[in-house]
Amino acid sequence: MPIFDVYPLYNVTPVSGKDMHVYDDAGVEYLDLYGGHAVISIGHSHPNYVEAITNQVSKLGFYSNAIQNPLQVALADKIEALSGCKGYELFLCNSGAEANENALKLASFKTAKARVVAFNNGFHGRTSAAVAATDNKNIVAPINAQQQVTFLALNDIEGVKRELEKGDVCAVIVEFIQGVGGLDQGTAEFFEQVDALCKANNTYFIADEVQCGYGRSGKFFAFQHYNVRPDVISIAKGMGNGFPIGGILIHPSIEAKHGMLGTTFGGNHLACAAGLAVLSTIEEEQLMENVNAVSEYFISIAKTIPQIKNIKGRGLMIGLEFDFEVGELRKKLIYEHHIFTGGASNKKLIRILPPLTIQTNHVDDFFDALKKALVNVENKELEVQG
Repeated sequence: MPIFDVYPLYNVTPVSGKDMHVYDDAGVEYLDLYGGHAVISIGHSHPNYVEAITNQVSKLGFYSNAIQNPLQVALADKIEALSGCKGYELFLCNSGAEANENALKLASFKTAKARVVAFNNGFHGRTSAAVAATDNKNIVAPINAQQQVTFLALNDIEGVKRELEKGDVCAVIVEFIQGVGGLDQGTAEFFEQVDALCKANNTYFIADEVQCGYGRSGKFFAFQHYNVRPDVISIAKGMGNGFPIGGILIHPSIEAKHGMLGTTFGGNHLACAAGLAVLSTIEEEQLMENVNAVSEYFISIAKTIPQIKNIKGRGLMIGLEFDFEVGELRKKLIYEHHIFTGGASNKKLIRILPPLTIQTNHVDDFFDALKKALVNVENKELEVQG
């Protein structure tokens, strides 16, 4: 049976990984600066992670949410301790899209309103309401387009004020660092005014931390760089280091009701074991401190390369913007220099989303390769022009 062809694939077949590297079926080593869309947070096959999953699956991998699961409580307590989000409550699911879907559903339930405000170039997932709030018409089917979503530009505070004062908006959803959209950010003033407007208009402020959360920005959550307090925080990607897990943190003012939200696989024993291993490793290895140190080093070198016209993002969620489309450059990095990087809807931007365990020598390896690849790309362009 053929695989449904929806992904453009690079001709690389990874079969194993260790920390910052993956190895293909021919034994070639690749430096992973993309982490499978920012999923690999503590490095490939981290021994803490492997041990935790192995031990748990040997005992009990899954049972439904109809029973007591102390691992869920332990995970919630660990998230609260490391994130500083005191008093929030945790609902667990399986992915970022599902997290945002539940965040939007909760907002609609509690406000009795249906419209959502989202932002240009935002990406929130590929399911029902989440994809309707994603600014990409190519992935929004007619059944999704029935959702009521208004898109505004980042930093358009007057637009947010105008829409919220109409009285029918249940939620404003925003990535504090946009991922797929190209690493753009709003200003502190914008985010803080949106927070205040939401609170004044019975509208939930949803922080989509699916990609920028879990220490990647240099703080546990990217919204923590600002003076805001979201009603709901969605999490996923780096949460399980590759094991499917997601969730939402829910402000303590929001009362739960049996049956309001639900999931079959979310919060299962194996997922919780993976999630606990990630958090313990972040804490024990001081990975958020490492994020800030390596990010500073990375950006200092990026600033010396004249072909890089703009540096976006923060922490280990970095965008390198050029004045040409980077598809060919990324291919050279993969096939000739054996380095994984990411793209974005901005075709002139390379996304860097490495495991949080990255060291400065890996940064050096990347920039050495980038400089060589840039020379090759520029020479090729000269040949075409000639």
